[in-house]
Amino acid sequence: MSDTISSIPTGVDSSNPPDFPAFTARTLAQLRRQTPLVQAITNSVVTNFTANALLALGTAPAMVDIPAEAGVFARLASGLLINLGTPTPSQVEAALEAAAAAHETGTPWVLDPVAVGVLPVRTALARQLLAFEPAVVRGNASEIIAVAGGGGGGRGVDATDSVAQAEQTAIALALRTGGVVAVSGPVDFITDGHTQVRVANGTPLLTQVTGGGCALGGVMAACAALAATPAERLATTVAAVAIYTIAAERAAAQARGPGSFAVRFIDELASLSAHEVLTQARIEVAAT
Repeated sequence: MSDTISSIPTGVDSSNPPDFPAFTARTLAQLRRQTPLVQAITNSVVTNFTANALLALGTAPAMVDIPAEAGVFARLASGLLINLGTPTPSQVEAALEAAAAAHETGTPWVLDPVAVGVLPVRTALARQLLAFEPAVVRGNASEIIAVAGGGGGGRGVDATDSVAQAEQTAIALALRTGGVVAVSGPVDFITDGHTQVRVANGTPLLTQVTGGGCALGGVMAACAALAATPAERLATTVAAVAIYTIAAERAAAQARGPGSFAVRFIDELASLSAHEVLTQARIEVAAT
């Protein structure tokens, strides 16, 4: 198995999509070997869960989210997450500072536009942040439609649009930003504007735990840090979604409800093997 994983080619592009399950297995092994440093400017509700999820995967989380430090740290970090769940004035300033620094230094960063379209402060902020070209934009269908400039958002943090309704918007947004867009749902949709990928792993229990979606943004930032080229960001984003949702699926099989699921999920992120990823990933690819 180790020989199989180490032999997976690292050079991928939109015209040559990789064997995604095998790439994902290699990415998991790389995460644990390289321990990327992930800066998370995230909402106050999910800070602990996000940090624990990143630690469980073997990465190094740092919740550096105050002005005058956020930009400095973004220049040092391997990857950056900006989550708009609780955009206090201080966090707004830190997010803009960090995104600008990441854009300048080439640090891959992830934008999670929580509840964008519904509320005015975060909606304006998300559209400002797009100018700094995030490597990945992730959200539910309503958030993705809203951050692209359409629709009125969902019901708070819950989507009122289906993934299918957001697919064409996601493709257009990816082409506009030059990055990857990931739409969360029962089957996740990920695109770089040229190739569309669907990941069918997961469990509804992720929607019943605070941070179940938000922590995925941190995992995406960690995986994006491993991309050898911008063209590999589609593959590393698919890898992040698959690793995260396979672990969730395995945790759900043993859980009695949301409480036990949350604990088992962190354990599964820590114990998930490359072989389990390789054999359990349900990934579909369709090129345009």
